[in-house]
This record gives sequence, C-alpha cells and structure tokens, in this order.
Amino acid sequence: MSNKQSIQSIRGMSDLLPQDSSQYNSIKKIITDILISYGYEYIRTPLVEKTTVFHRAIGEVTDIVEKEMYSWQDGKENLSLRPEGTAGVVRAMIQSNLPREGVQKLFYHGAMFRHERPQKGRYRQFFQFGVEVFGVDNVKIDAELIAITARIWKTLGIDAILEINSLGSNVARDLYKVKLVEYFAENIELLDEDGKRRLKTNPLRILDSKNPDLTGLINSAPKLIDNLDDKSEQEFKDLLQYLDSINIKYKINPTLVRGLDYYNKTVFEWVSTELGAQGTICAGGRYDSLVEKMGGNPTPAIGFAIGMERLNLITTKDFKQEITSIYLIASSKQAQLKSSAICEQIIDSKLPLILYNDCSFASFKSQFKKADKKRTDYALIIGDFEVENFEVVIKPLKSRDEQITIKDTKLIDYLKQIL
Repeated sequence: MSNKQSIQSIRGMSDLLPQDSSQYNSIKKIITDILISYGYEYIRTPLVEKTTVFHRAIGEVTDIVEKEMYSWQDGKENLSLRPEGTAGVVRAMIQSNLPREGVQKLFYHGAMFRHERPQKGRYRQFFQFGVEVFGVDNVKIDAELIAITARIWKTLGIDAILEINSLGSNVARDLYKVKLVEYFAENIELLDEDGKRRLKTNPLRILDSKNPDLTGLINSAPKLIDNLDDKSEQEFKDLLQYLDSINIKYKINPTLVRGLDYYNKTVFEWVSTELGAQGTICAGGRYDSLVEKMGGNPTPAIGFAIGMERLNLITTKDFKQEITSIYLIASSKQAQLKSSAICEQIIDSKLPLILYNDCSFASFKSQFKKADKKRTDYALIIGDFEVENFEVVIKPLKSRDEQITIKDTKLIDYLKQIL
C-alpha cells in the first residue's frame, strides 16, 4: 500500500483545465473586443503592491483590509497580493502622470486574491475583468459603462438585472451617516455583532448586510437617495435619462452602497438569479476623490469589475470556436521528420487550422485513436511510401468521404479548398 499523499490545490484556488479553457478564452476575447470597439485600452499592473496602496484606497475598516488580504513582510516593506484592481491602476496613473495626457479609458484582466469563505463562483484566487475611466466628470460616461456591460450580457446570452443608486457627494454622505448612526443606535438591540461593529467604523456597510434578520430594520432606515445634495440628485436624474434613452432597464436600490470606501455618487451592480445569494456578476461606480486621496491631482473617475468565474458559470451560449483540425500521423523516423516539416509549412500559411503533430512514434492504430479522441476533422497520413513519392494522404474523420492522396506541393492549395 502506497504511503504517498496526493497533492491538492489550496482551498479556494481552482484550476482551469484544458477542456474548459476554450470557453473561458472565448468569453475573455468577446469582452476585450467590445471594450476596444468603445475606445478602451489595455493596462497591466503587478499582482503585488505595497499594502499601503490598498489601505489608502479601500479603507482600513473594510472587510477586505481587516480580514481578507494576503499580506506579508518583505524586508522593511509590507506587501500584499491585490484584492481588487482599481487601487493598482490608480497608483499606476499617478506614478506615470497619465491623467495629464487627457481622458484615460482603460481595461485589464487578471487574478485577484481574498482570504474569504469559498462559495459557488467565488474563490480565494479569482479572475476579474476591470474597466476604469479617468478625467470625465459627467454622467454620460457612467451611462457608457453601463451600456458596455449591457452589451456584454446580450452577446453572452446572460439575463441580469441592473441595480443602481447614488451615494451623493462626500459632504451629503457625511450628513447622512449622522442620521443613519442615530437610527441604528436607537435600534441597537436589533443589530447583529457585525452590525454593531460597523456602527462604530463604517455605518453605511450595515445597509449591505446579507443577514436576513436585518432586512426589516434596513428597509426602514433613512434612505441615502432621499438625502442627496441638489447637484448629486440632478446628476442621478440625468443618468437615468441616459439609460432610458438607450433602453436599459434598471431598478433603483436605495440600500446599494458597495463594499469599498472610495465610492461616491453613481454605484451599480448587475445581478443574476442563476447564482443564488451571491448573484452579483458585475459591480462598479464613481470614485472621484480616490486619485487625490492616493497622492495625485484631483481627477474624476469611474469603473467596474466583472467576476469571470461567475460569468463562465451562467453564460448560456457555447462560444467554443469551431476551427477545422488536422491530426498529423506518421509511421517511421523519416515520416516523422517530414510531418514536422509539413506542420511548419501549414503554420506558415496562416490558415485557420488547429494542428496536432503526433510526437509519440506509436503505431498507426494508436495515433488514429488519439485523433478520434481529439474529435479531429482530418488525419494527414505520412508513411515511408508517401515520403519516397513526395505525397501525403488526407483522410476525413467526421464524414464518409474517401481519403485522397496528393502531392505534398499541392497540400496548402488543397487545404484552402476544403476550408
């Protein structure tokens, strides 16, 4: 009996296996193409940042900073794996002085890390598609971001509900917090332990509680949307006008506050009913004071993030690319040499093909089994006879058409015909 223990991945860290990667990559390409068509450009930031980047951006009394970050001491510096993408992009904007060059419309994708309880579509290492815009202070850009996300859902065949709210200006929100604290303090016996803690640190986050026992208390609380300053109220009305003009349906959710401290004015979430309680597939909003808070010049900004694992779970369309595939089967050493040369010749032609060049030196029968397992369209067969006569045999594997033998110099022209 073997004493070897099987090696397992870390809890909450998932693999993307080859049979699933085609769909995932197709979704990523669809989102990328949509963003590029709207004039957005790609940016990449490190997986690791100084911990202070997230403390300053996210807020030190948020669940992410208090409980969920992967942080460690590296010499004299405290470093962290990024728990979200916005803070790193803002740091890059400031470091490179990019807002000086005008409006920046950016997107990124990659891994984020949070030490939280894994759930369906929610992991400790998870992948996000993020979009950030810097330098636009009107709600037309808010509407554009929402329109982009709506287009993504339509393309992917996803049904999602847009929930939207306004947090108003920082001044209006501070005045509202006073009312909120008074309300919850009067009903403190109804709060759970997490709510009592947040009452002292970040009372707005009580509104975002997932505890069903607090639903009635939260629904009766003063509404931030009823306490907006005049400018924020008008901007919110203007945003809804834009959404009406482009036929995007929405639900105003007065308890939507988002989990990060840097948001102001517009906040929104797209929610799917396919994922249960954790149904948010995209979330975003404005963070007009964050660039200045992190040391840059005052710069209006807005962004959103899409959870790729959740998106992959609920996408209804099959986007696996149906590309013609060929399996190169060779019998002897000389035939193997020729198959490698032909493989390079086909790749040089830039034809839209997937090529499998068998490297096993196995029997014809074994190689044909592998071709069938790959569900390949054609087998391209080379034996000693074909080497001597400068020929190749092409055998259809998904139809009853007869196999044919052609000169190897005619192969590329023939492949163009069958494609």
